[in-house]
Amino acid sequence: MPIFIILIILSFALYVFYKVSEVRAKEPFLKRWTGTKAKMALGSFLASFGLNELTAVEGRVQLWVALIFLIYGIVLLIMNYKMYKHFLTLAREEAQKN
Repeated sequence: MPIFIILIILSFALYVFYKVSEVRAKEPFLKRWTGTKAKMALGSFLASFGLNELTAVEGRVQLWVALIFLIYGIVLLIMNYKMYKHFLTLAREEAQKN
């Protein structure tokens, strides 16, 4: 489906963008906050890829691989969203001090 392909490309582009931003950041909490955004984009990439593979399942192996990608992507999204909220407050405090 074209929607999954668009999501795959968009999330990969966001992953690269946030990874470059993470490397360029100087403050430690800003670096961690940007890193969690990159990992969230990676999670959405994996989940979108897994969903795309589920639309054209031909065998059991492909089904299991697609489910693993989907589950791992969702876990990355959830765990890094929690870290994102945590580091957001610390990055704000860090920015106010500077």
